[in-house]
Amino acid sequence: MSEKARKLFDALDLDGNGTLTRAEVITALRTKGPSLAASGDLPFWGVTDADGSSALFDAADQNGDAVLTPEEFASVVNRRFGWS
Repeated sequence: MSEKARKLFDALDLDGNGTLTRAEVITALRTKGPSLAASGDLPFWGVTDADGSSALFDAADQNGDAVLTPEEFASVVNRRFGWS
């Protein structure tokens, strides 16, 4: 997992339990997205509305269990945001 993906995952993990739910991703990107983008931890074009956040979640939920692990999350954001 790239350092950027880990940092973004941790910022979106609102309850600190080590996984992400759809609600967490949508809420965190809506509330923290602009400041994460301003600090360089998220591309500005990565700050999306609820539909975009939900689509990111769906792309990352590889096993369909409605919970993202750090590995699932990283595989999508590293590719989508050009992180290695």
